[in-house]
Amino acid sequence: MPVNLKGRSFLTLKDFSPEEIRYLLDLSHDLKAKKRAGIKGNALFRKNIVLIFDKASTRTRCAFETACWDEGGNATFLTNSQMGKKESVEDTAKVLGRMYDGIQYRGFSQDLVEDLAAFSGVPVWNGLTDDDHPTQILADLLTIEEHVHKPLNKVKMVYCGDARNNMGNALMIGSAKMGLHFVALAPKELWPNEALTAEMKKVAACTGATIEFFSVENADKALAGADVLYTDVWVSMGEEAKFAERIAQLKDYRVTMDFVRKTGNPDAIFLHCLPAFHDTETAVGKEIEAKHGIPEMEVSDEVFRSRHSVVFDQAENRLHTIKAVMVATIGDV
Repeated sequence: MPVNLKGRSFLTLKDFSPEEIRYLLDLSHDLKAKKRAGIKGNALFRKNIVLIFDKASTRTRCAFETACWDEGGNATFLTNSQMGKKESVEDTAKVLGRMYDGIQYRGFSQDLVEDLAAFSGVPVWNGLTDDDHPTQILADLLTIEEHVHKPLNKVKMVYCGDARNNMGNALMIGSAKMGLHFVALAPKELWPNEALTAEMKKVAACTGATIEFFSVENADKALAGADVLYTDVWVSMGEEAKFAERIAQLKDYRVTMDFVRKTGNPDAIFLHCLPAFHDTETAVGKEIEAKHGIPEMEVSDEVFRSRHSVVFDQAENRLHTIKAVMVATIGDV
């Protein structure tokens, strides 16, 4: 059946069928090949998008702006609006919807991005909230398809660390939708919430996906046969006061070469949505070492720089997958 996503918002992969996600991945592959060939597109010609950021960003901002320009569109980077201060989200959405063809929001509240979609009258794209990160998952799936030479529904992915954050949630959703074997290796208190887990296990029953949770005492079982090891920072944006607590909880969940060896898979790949605290070459890394005595957190520098790590291919793929989302939802295709 043909897939038509024109006019749709992209707020969570829960809203999309496996066939629609497959379409976005195929379109991402095609758009990446076109860019590599030096072919400039025009699918977004005369389209205008606005990018609203309440959280810091490197990859998301650069990917949206570059993807828009690659296809002939125009982008406005907006960080100092009156939204939520002197003007309600509803009123702001109605104003922006009169001026722009699409709106990206990156910030804290999932409810806020959903309100933008409800009131703007144009497609809204979730660049990250505290609950979800769907554009990242498209890039992750694209990267897995490029580096793991088996269908997605034969892939085992192990997420190590804080599995109740937006990345833990989003990876479980994407895995359930596309039939992956998803394992969260995390302290029980940091497993995804029970309601979302139950919802995704129902999806998994239809797609053939497997969803499992283990703590570090069962790391050998969790890691065995993995194709993908994935982690994220131990402290999410807005939780900076919790470094000591998270280090105590997660120090045994750091992705090391011992974890890689326990997969039994010499071709296992390592993914990270970035930025990563794998050394002390950042202000935060230096501060954490001084306060807590550790030079690396969620991943060892050895793994991060190893042949298993494809994190920069993954980062690049934010561009191609975000481009696919915009082209599919507002583009002339």
